[in-house]
Amino acid sequence: MQQHLAAARAAAGDDLRAYLVLGEVAAPTPGRQALTPSQLMALPAPPPGKPFDNLHFVGSRWVSAWAITTSDGIILVDAMDNDADAERITEAGMRQLGLDPARIRTLVISHGHGDHYGGAGHIIRRSGCRVVCSALDWTMMETGLEFDRPDWGRPPRRDVAVQDGDVIRLGDTNLDALITPGHTMGTITLLFDVRQGGRTHRAMLWGGTAFNFGRRADRIPRLQAYIDATARAREIAARQNVEVFLSNHNLYDEAVEKLARMQPGAPNPFIIGSNATQRALTVMHECARATMAAWSA
Repeated sequence: MQQHLAAARAAAGDDLRAYLVLGEVAAPTPGRQALTPSQLMALPAPPPGKPFDNLHFVGSRWVSAWAITTSDGIILVDAMDNDADAERITEAGMRQLGLDPARIRTLVISHGHGDHYGGAGHIIRRSGCRVVCSALDWTMMETGLEFDRPDWGRPPRRDVAVQDGDVIRLGDTNLDALITPGHTMGTITLLFDVRQGGRTHRAMLWGGTAFNFGRRADRIPRLQAYIDATARAREIAARQNVEVFLSNHNLYDEAVEKLARMQPGAPNPFIIGSNATQRALTVMHECARATMAAWSA
């Protein structure tokens, strides 16, 4: 366990230390008390932002939502905790950035937890968009929610189901869907191009980072799936020269802090480079392996 945690710390360096919180599952820090979901949901919402010409942050301090503009409308990735937050944070943030929420054509639900699908009802009523989720997580949302809270909205009705390797298309934009099991067994990670000025960069939006499903004997295969998924994603990211590594929780990619640091003419803090993308996936991978060692002891 300690060897894997040491490998995670080495990969994190000084710039990716946020991902080391994953190691708390294997070796909790004495006295550390994480904020509860209720406390996180109550945090003041940050201002929306535009890290790239075609990518917009319209999430809260706790959970992210990303709007991708295309030639034929908007793809929204994730829908907040509930209808009120979808309206108050995501929809209002889009309008502040000059985007029309009625132009949302596709809503991608990264995985079947309520903090990512809870506001889908509001988004669907406003825009009439199609809803995309993995086949596995559609089934999970229909047959037995893994987590639920009274302040989360209800799951949307099954619509478009994607499998590993499928492409989500809208106008001039393609999102490559990878199924990266672990956080849920049907978590979707997306690969797509982002643009700044005349330059294009490859981005990966990781669909579910924490392994927060609890220590039980039947969870070992699921943790192994996460280990395998991070290893596979690392290989794909290397082949595709992924330079932008995003999350759907600011806790990991520090999107809110990066937006605050953006300045005209300065380097874009979201472009971390291929090497740092590899290191981020290594931190996740090694923390999962440390947890496997702890659970298997």
